[in-house]
Amino acid sequence: MKIERICILGGSGFVGTHLVSQLAARGHTVRVLTHRREAAKELILLPTVEVVEADVHDQQELIRQFRGMDAVINLVGILHEARVGRVDLPSARRGDFQKVHIELTRKVVHAMGEAGVHRLLHMSALGAHPNSRSAYQRSKGIAEALVREAGMRHVEHENWYLNGPKLIHGYGLDVTIFRPSVIFGRGDAFLSMFARLLKMFPVLPLAGAAARFAPVHVGDVARAFADSLANVATHGQTYDLCGPRAYSLQELVSYVGEVIGKRRSILPLGKWASYFQAWAMEFKPGRKLMTRDNHFAMLVDNVCSSGWPSVFDFQPAALEAVAPEYLRADTPRARYEGYREGAHR
Repeated sequence: MKIERICILGGSGFVGTHLVSQLAARGHTVRVLTHRREAAKELILLPTVEVVEADVHDQQELIRQFRGMDAVINLVGILHEARVGRVDLPSARRGDFQKVHIELTRKVVHAMGEAGVHRLLHMSALGAHPNSRSAYQRSKGIAEALVREAGMRHVEHENWYLNGPKLIHGYGLDVTIFRPSVIFGRGDAFLSMFARLLKMFPVLPLAGAAARFAPVHVGDVARAFADSLANVATHGQTYDLCGPRAYSLQELVSYVGEVIGKRRSILPLGKWASYFQAWAMEFKPGRKLMTRDNHFAMLVDNVCSSGWPSVFDFQPAALEAVAPEYLRADTPRARYEGYREGAHR
């Protein structure tokens, strides 16, 4: 089946804006569902893009928006829960991660079945696992299981989170799951955050300094999504997406410091010191820099066991080829972006 009309949840986010732009450039008609149209103002100007204010947690609204679509892409995700609490307790499974990652995924696959849409691309995360100590990774792992079940038909399946074999009433969807490592690019919430911290502090205590990542560029993640849409070879597959090189967190922070001209002393924290720093940061008002749940996630390396998936006929960009362009504040383009931000444009 030819894929022409695509509905995207999370299209106004970091990966979403890049993906929508790529799909529009390829001539696709794209419907972006957002809770606030103003948040997607960059996309409104694209000629084949329709931005719709909608409550994506409303089952009936999803069914209405999915009708007439050829594919659905779910990019919705959060890194932190709004509340502060014991993330190492089972009750943490019933927070925002439950609503955003698990319940929303269940509603998406059901709405697709009701609307007669068969192609689903789903954003997960490297390290997602239903038994992870991290509530974030745990919820992502459960969501993956729901997506895989949606690709089945009526079969008996060992459904671990329902405690034993169950008859799974799948929808027979053509699903593809993507599990990227940390994603970098202009406007990211990772390297840019450390750039800000390095400009503020002469010494940086660093929790999880030994944790390993394989950063992948946002444009490459978006292209993998776009390339897989009409490729039947990707049906039923799960792809880990990593950049060409793995780094420890300390190496990444040191590299950012070199790029921006702020070589700082980095103080690696041990396991328990990292835990207590993360706990203290949970009480910081506003956007969280780190939580205990992040600490638990970083106990497992965030790297791929194999190289870039051969089904995609391009190679991912190296961090060193892209990051300096947006991290250095003295480049003409960076100054231009600063003027735009100051003008609220």
